[in-house]
Amino acid sequence: MVNWQRSLVHGFWALDRAMGGQRRPTRIQKWVARHRLGTGLCVAVPTTLLLVLLSPEEGPDDPLFAVLFGLLMGLVFGLTAASERLRQRRLKRLGIWDGS
Repeated sequence: MVNWQRSLVHGFWALDRAMGGQRRPTRIQKWVARHRLGTGLCVAVPTTLLLVLLSPEEGPDDPLFAVLFGLLMGLVFGLTAASERLRQRRLKRLGIWDGS
């Protein structure tokens, strides 16, 4: 790994530790880490349906906007779930958490 990449990684984990990243994961965090795709879908589908089903004067004129926004929200939550999985792997590797 290049030096600047290593410093970014170390900076990320330092920020994670400062925000409480060394604590054991809760039950919902364990589920989210195991079901990354499901987490994204559980956010994307209701968001899209909510935006599509809003009344025409309140909702978007273009249903494509609702679909794209729902997919974007699902992507953000899915990536967050993926980072939680990486955090849990790190806790196991450091011996802080046994994975149960």
